[in-house]
Amino acid sequence: MNTQFNRRQFIGTTAAAGVGLSFASAFGARAEGPAPISKPAICGGNPAHPGSWPTWPVFGEPEEQRLLESLRSGEWFRYYKNAVQVKSFEDAYAQRAGAKYCVATSSGTSALYTSLGALDIGPGDEVILTPYTFVATYNVIVLNYALPIFVDVDLETFQLDPGKLEAAITENTRAIIPVHIGGNVADMDRIVEIADRHRIPVIEDACQAHLSEWRHKMVGNWGRCGCFSFQASKNLNCGEGGAILTNDAEFAHRCELFQDQGRARKTAAGNADDFAYSGNRGTNMRMSEWQGAILRAQMTRLEEQSDRRWQNAQYLSKLLCEIPGIAPARLYDGCTRSAYHLYMFRYDKEHFDGLPHDKFIGALNREGVPSGGGYSQLNSDKYVTSLPNNRHYQKLYGKEALDRWHKQAHCPQNDKLCAQSVWLAQTMLLGSRTDMDQIAEAIRKIQAHPGDVAKA
Repeated sequence: MNTQFNRRQFIGTTAAAGVGLSFASAFGARAEGPAPISKPAICGGNPAHPGSWPTWPVFGEPEEQRLLESLRSGEWFRYYKNAVQVKSFEDAYAQRAGAKYCVATSSGTSALYTSLGALDIGPGDEVILTPYTFVATYNVIVLNYALPIFVDVDLETFQLDPGKLEAAITENTRAIIPVHIGGNVADMDRIVEIADRHRIPVIEDACQAHLSEWRHKMVGNWGRCGCFSFQASKNLNCGEGGAILTNDAEFAHRCELFQDQGRARKTAAGNADDFAYSGNRGTNMRMSEWQGAILRAQMTRLEEQSDRRWQNAQYLSKLLCEIPGIAPARLYDGCTRSAYHLYMFRYDKEHFDGLPHDKFIGALNREGVPSGGGYSQLNSDKYVTSLPNNRHYQKLYGKEALDRWHKQAHCPQNDKLCAQSVWLAQTMLLGSRTDMDQIAEAIRKIQAHPGDVAKA
């Protein structure tokens, strides 16, 4: 069984499985006393979770009203004089984040790409990232013909290891991209301290981290900027979309220029044809009014959904920490809130009589608990390791430098993490306390019968 699912495929599968349970279901009470450890479902027993999971996305009248409002206005382009959806969303998201500026974009990838464009990242530059991330973090670096430099992970937190960061910095390092994977937060105290000392801007890849906080301040406020995704699987979504948060006025202006073909609006009121070109490069990364309309409606649900995920995740972690061989992703002390876009834990097969990782995940799915193995080793994937064969990169960097880059991209802790990680989708954390109990019950059943599961 292949457990290395694409995150969007995995989340889409788990969302599709929840056809009968509405988001509005209240927390249930935990069952009285420990449930007897019965035969695993994969061995012919009854599934630990026989019901369904919450569906995604959640939508209703607010979304319909905003879309009709945008439709009937006739102002379908965000820079039309009377267009209000995208601008209203930018203002609302910046205010909620406690940031001064928000620049909406067409996707999370385009938010990252725009940020690198605003920093004038290009050939000869190096950009640091973690190997435990969605490929978009890597792609935006390569699209600028810069060199991606991988820094290994902290196994317990799934995040970039700040203890290995400084050794990766060279005179060519132009940006550091910590990725708040799963909505958990990288160690921003140490990362920002190192970056500031070397005068290197930090771009927070917060595409999975809506409302996540570091020391009670939302992510996106700690580096030069933070980039968010509103793709369909995300906790705040409009199908596709993104945004950049920043407190730097000049940087925000450069982002606005870059995502709008290098065009500076002449008046605050805005006009589709009232512009002057500025800078020397740009492209179309604009958010549409339709996306802005849906996001404004989705924000009315965001706080309640975020609270529910947080509470359920805290409860589930207490249950799973009682099971030998199961280690929920640790939050750094400075992380005062995780978005829990993913609930991530590590599986140690030695506490399950050597039951292979893929067998464990297969059995967990049969218990009615949709799960996946998470990311594969991005830094050693053929898609990445073939970069030295790219003719443009050969012209820019030379074969010797690219061979050296390839050898230095080894990340042993990430290899170990990818072999142990298990994901549950954010939709599952919108369920009840009973659902959380049943997740733990499913794992205990597998642990009690590892030999039978291995043979199934």
